Amino acid sequence: MKRLYLIKSYKNFMSTLPNVLCLSTSKALQGFDCPLLRYLAQHTLIEQWEFSQSQDEPSSLDVALVLLHDYLKPKAQPIHLIGHGINGLLGILYARQHPERVRSLTLLSVGVYPAMNWQAQYYFNRSFLGCSRQILLAQMGTSLFGRKDRYWLAGIVDILAKDLDFGLSPHSLISQMHLSPGSVPIPLLVCGSKNDAIVDVNALSGWQTYFKESDRLWMCPSGRYFFHYFHPQAVGEQILSFWESIPYPSPTLAPVEFLSLA
Repeated sequence: MKRLYLIKSYKNFMSTLPNVLCLSTSKALQGFDCPLLRYLAQHTLIEQWEFSQSQDEPSSLDVALVLLHDYLKPKAQPIHLIGHGINGLLGILYARQHPERVRSLTLLSVGVYPAMNWQAQYYFNRSFLGCSRQILLAQMGTSLFGRKDRYWLAGIVDILAKDLDFGLSPHSLISQMHLSPGSVPIPLLVCGSKNDAIVDVNALSGWQTYFKESDRLWMCPSGRYFFHYFHPQAVGEQILSFWESIPYPSPTLAPVEFLSLA
């Protein structure tokens, strides 16, 4: 299932900033994107694309890619994509398949090995540590946010558990997905935090080997894995500057007949 959310609309936004699509494949983690989207919505039109599934459905990136393409096919212009974590991985896979549909890609907390996210770290630890799910989620919560207050941490554990149960993921206790490093054929902005324990400085810097002339890397001094939640203005300013650096206008696309996944 996919749903579209209009965060905010401004009639007089800058003509050099076309529509933007933020990818969301986890309802549990959506709230961490909101401060950044609200900031960007002061400058352009933001839409949020949501993919959700039940526990009975297989977790499939291929299904999400088909549904995302179904949404973007009728668009007459390429669109800016933003994705945090697993959503960034989805954006990479889509940009490689359909570069003509994507004007730029912004990755938040996505390292040069893009399948490596908090869930991959969780399942890796779960396979080798003799900890219960609850204890390990509490440890992950502290690592992701750097806070140990037990009442606050209890809420984070609940959010992370819901992401494990309902969020799109290529990882499980049986296997974890691996995707080799590589470039994307469209302008790329990679943002991360210098104190992120999941996507560390080396994982972020590794992108530079594959950068094109138009690509950029920016590291926030703090904020860990969800740095864009804690520093939305600083991150938003970097994204706006990146968009403004991309040549405009883009070629007009011919809308493709809409085919929905059965």
